[in-house]
Amino acid sequence: MALTSRERGARAPLEIVPSHSADVILPRQPGKTPLASQTVIVIGSSTGGTEALRTLLTALPANMPPILIAQHMPEMFTHSFAQRLDTLCRMRVKEAEDNERLQAGTVYIAPGHSHLLIKNAPTIGYSTSLNAGPAVNRHRPSVDVLFRSAANLVSKNCIGIILTGMGRDGAGGMLELKQAGAWNIAQDEASCVVFGMPKEAIALGAAHEVLPLTSIAQRLVTLVHQRQPSI
Repeated sequence: MALTSRERGARAPLEIVPSHSADVILPRQPGKTPLASQTVIVIGSSTGGTEALRTLLTALPANMPPILIAQHMPEMFTHSFAQRLDTLCRMRVKEAEDNERLQAGTVYIAPGHSHLLIKNAPTIGYSTSLNAGPAVNRHRPSVDVLFRSAANLVSKNCIGIILTGMGRDGAGGMLELKQAGAWNIAQDEASCVVFGMPKEAIALGAAHEVLPLTSIAQRLVTLVHQRQPSI
């Protein structure tokens, strides 16, 4: 007896989406000396991250180094999310575009359709790079991809932050940042909506500090002043 289309669909094997590592987007290149002295801040977040980012970014002054963010979010929402934050923050907030020079006082949010990376830009320091390659840890944008690109290029001049989120995306990348000389902060369990991504990073020994969400902005200001007081 012939099966109906519904029955055939019910018996079809489930398609398993592969969980790629950041290797599918860019190789790890440890030990490189940064070509620019510019401080760069990179942030990764997922579940609960939109409100966590609002809390963090609205507490920062305008004169901060460039901030790049990978927030797990569908592409139809990232532009409006950036616009909303731009109305609330003293820093300029925008959805990242390809090949933009990283400028102080600006926050770049990865568009939901692409990974956000940092690349060297001769004579001007660093710029953005968008990559529509495969999802990493089943996410695009992936925190691991952003963190690896920062570890490869910015290394000791980087500050990494991992906020609330489900899963493990960003944990391995944060460890690479630490090994490259960056300073890392993880959000604490009590202030997380989901203590998944920070927990994984902490378990790997990737975080130098574990802080409540409301304490991260002031700590960032202090770290930036210590590293780049003339900004």
